[in-house]
Parts: sequence; C-alpha cells; structure tokens
Amino acid sequence: MTTALRIRHLDKHFANGRHALRDINLDVAQGDMVALIGASGSGKSTLLRHVAGLVAADGGSESLIEIDGQCVQRAGRIHRDIRKVRSQVGFVFQQFNLVARLPVLVNVLVGSLHRASWWRSWTRMFPAHERARALDALARVGIADCHAQRASTLSGGQQQRAAIARALVQGAKVVLADEPIASLDPESSRKVMEILAGINREDGCTVVVSLHQVDIAMKYCPRVVALNQGRIVFDGPSSALTPALLHELYGVQAEELLRPAPPASEGASVHVLTPPSAVAWPAKVAAAA
Repeated sequence: MTTALRIRHLDKHFANGRHALRDINLDVAQGDMVALIGASGSGKSTLLRHVAGLVAADGGSESLIEIDGQCVQRAGRIHRDIRKVRSQVGFVFQQFNLVARLPVLVNVLVGSLHRASWWRSWTRMFPAHERARALDALARVGIADCHAQRASTLSGGQQQRAAIARALVQGAKVVLADEPIASLDPESSRKVMEILAGINREDGCTVVVSLHQVDIAMKYCPRVVALNQGRIVFDGPSSALTPALLHELYGVQAEELLRPAPPASEGASVHVLTPPSAVAWPAKVAAAA
C-alpha cells in the first residue's frame, strides 16, 4: 500500500515553553480515512498544521514529514518546494477561510490557482473549464444554487461545504480537515462528514480529520489516532475505542470526548483569511471585488 503521509520524530515547543507535540511517528496509507481525536489542547490542530507545512517543527531535530513521497519539512525547516507539495493538500479549516465579500464560485476557484498563469490569477479571469469544474464541485457538495452569492450570506454548514468544494477543485490527493464540524449544528455536521467520507470512498482521496466527538469518529473513520498532551496514545480501529479505554487514556477528560456535541447556530460569521493555496491570494483580486 502506498504511503500518503509519513511523519517521523516530530517535536514542537512553542515560545511559551509548552511542549505541543512529542516524538510523533505516524504513517497513513493512500485512500485511508483517519480521525485524530483528543481533548482540547492535545495537539490535533498543531499536528495538522505541521503536515500542511504551515508551521515548522523544532529546529535541529530529526523530524520529517512527507506527503506522497515529497518532503514537506525536515529537521524543523520547511522544504523549498512547499508550494508544489501543498498544491496536493486540501486544508479544511474550522472557520472556513472564505473571503466574505467574494462570490462563492470565486472562493471555490481559488483551488485552481496553482494551475493558473500569473496573469489569470492576478486578473481573476478563470477559464471556462475551471468555472465548470468549480460548479460541478459545488453541485457535488449540494450548494450549486449558491454559486453567485457572497460567501458572507451562507450558513455555517454551507460555508464549510464551499471550503470542501475548493479542495475538490484543487484536485487534492490528501485532505486535512481541522475540526470541520466544531461550529456546526448536528444536521450540518452530518452532511459535512458524509461529504468527506464520500470523497474518500469515491475518489480514493486520503482524509485526515480532527474531531472532538468519539461517536462521530467511530461512525465515519475506520481508523483513529488519539492524542493526549502531544503524544499518540492510541492508533488502531475505531471499533476498539470503548468508554473504558478512553477513561484509561484520558482520565476525567474522557467525558469531553464521549459527550455529544451540543446544537450550534449556523449563523457564524465568515472569517476573512487568506486561503493556504499553492500560490498566495492575489492582493489585487481581493481589492477588485
């Protein structure tokens, strides 16, 4: 089986002295769907950001991260060809990372920028075949009728589906989803997880998703990697995660993982952030919107 993600001896200390990740060693095969679970502060988001090359590991360490055999970072240094590697990685954020004032279709088309010439990126003149691809992606996640709306008008669940459509347009081989349902209501959470599972099943895309709820992880992900205080404390089939084992691994924090997520409002505002695409978001594009 081809290895999609390889992590060796990953350590991370933050400036405040906190040891966020402790000797992480992990292999994920191509086509796997893996859940990262853990209580708040366990290191889930930090790990995913290292995998995407958004954060560098401790300098001088023996750390290594590879995606599809290509180096993301080594010994605490981001690889010089990181943009090329990142073009194969779709990152789905908890807070969506859409540009609020731009139409949904344009937000999704950001996923194609790594294939576009510089002048098309600069002028936002996307070719017809890329627009068709973006519309197909929006149809696949069930919001094609929203393509002309500003991103700020969408509900939280629709925003997250637009972010997934962007990863589809990108042609990502690996999708990293960082708490993608944390701010969504139960029905929207179900739709988002079913879309991610469908991408994994139908496209053979490798999906690594961090989750707070063990029941969701067990329903959608055959394999679970559990983190506690920056360490991997369990790596195996989700069916093995009994309440007794979780209490053994996490103590009183196990209740946080076993407790179903409360209903949440979908009215969360869009955070205006620059998408972590293979090329930087053109400043002129945003200014022209």
